[in-house]
Amino acid sequence: MQNLNPTRAELQNVKSRIKLAESGHKLLKKKRDGLIIEFYNVLKDARSMRSELNEIYKNARTSMLEVAALEGITEIKSLSLALKDRPSVDLTIKNIMGVKIPQIAKGKIRKSLEERGYGLLSASMRMDNMAENYEVLLEKTLDVAEIETKLRKLLMEIEKTKRRVNALEYVLIPQLQQQKRIIALHLEEMDRETTFRLKKIKQKVIAK
Repeated sequence: MQNLNPTRAELQNVKSRIKLAESGHKLLKKKRDGLIIEFYNVLKDARSMRSELNEIYKNARTSMLEVAALEGITEIKSLSLALKDRPSVDLTIKNIMGVKIPQIAKGKIRKSLEERGYGLLSASMRMDNMAENYEVLLEKTLDVAEIETKLRKLLMEIEKTKRRVNALEYVLIPQLQQQKRIIALHLEEMDRETTFRLKKIKQKVIAK
């Protein structure tokens, strides 16, 4: 404040900065509100998907315990080694209002009996059921991982945007407005002094 240059050019400069800051503040508020709406929309899906995942996990674990009890852990390990193709996972990036959200591109996870590789006569129906349950579990786990990562990214961006909005609203814009008032007061005082001097000069000229 002490280093302000009380000139009309500086006043115009401060006014321009206020206009720019207010415009940025308005845009950031829109972005923040949009991110919050997106966050709550995703949150609804995340809650239901997490609930589904818990149920799928219980089913898969129950089927595995059943197979382990009736056929033995060794049989499960033996058939798991016969699997031909492992599921592939690739990450891509999607941009949502300036937020980079990773997306999981899944390869084929659910397989037919032939695709599992252990042969039709090598495994029981219980084993096939267990394998299918764990394929569903893996697929849902990847879906939940993607949506929960999206939630974390959105929340981080919301917090960052809120800090920027508050910094503009409660720090920068008030400071600039204070600078504008100080410069305007200085200029008014200078105008009054100039007017007073001109009157004095005029009076002296008239007196002569």
